[in-house]
Amino acid sequence: MLQIIDIIEDTMVDGPGFRTAIYCAGCRHQCPGCHNPQSWDFEGGHSMSTDDIMRIIEADPYANVTFSGGDPMYQPEGFAELARAIRQRTQKTIWCYTGFTFEQLQNNPRQRALLEQLDVLVDGPFIKSQRDETLHFRGSRNQRLIDVQASLQAHRIIDYTPATLP
Repeated sequence: MLQIIDIIEDTMVDGPGFRTAIYCAGCRHQCPGCHNPQSWDFEGGHSMSTDDIMRIIEADPYANVTFSGGDPMYQPEGFAELARAIRQRTQKTIWCYTGFTFEQLQNNPRQRALLEQLDVLVDGPFIKSQRDETLHFRGSRNQRLIDVQASLQAHRIIDYTPATLP
């Protein structure tokens, strides 16, 4: 079961094109200036099963998926299970927003299991002094758009660019 604040269908702000954004409960980063502080509470929202979430995801054949929050990396087993279901049952890409860095996630076996299921990771905490409204799909200049699969294969960070994924 995942603790979910909300699921927004057909959003265009959490990655390219139409997306189903799954906002989870819980975040210890608590970045000053966070655009979603109501998601910090780990008890917020409501519990949902992978099957319940998959019904929503599969109802829109054209929208890809984004995990956000809160921070999905605080619920890595549940989101890894959901990501595996998405991989098995659809052709959708999966983006994930986290306050952790790619390097930190690689060193935590529980979080790495989720990382390995992702297409794009938007990593790093939001830093108010580095806020930049001109950036696509991120809030501050320290945050990176990472092509996860290419980075895992290359053993180094490969930036996501629109040409790298469908």
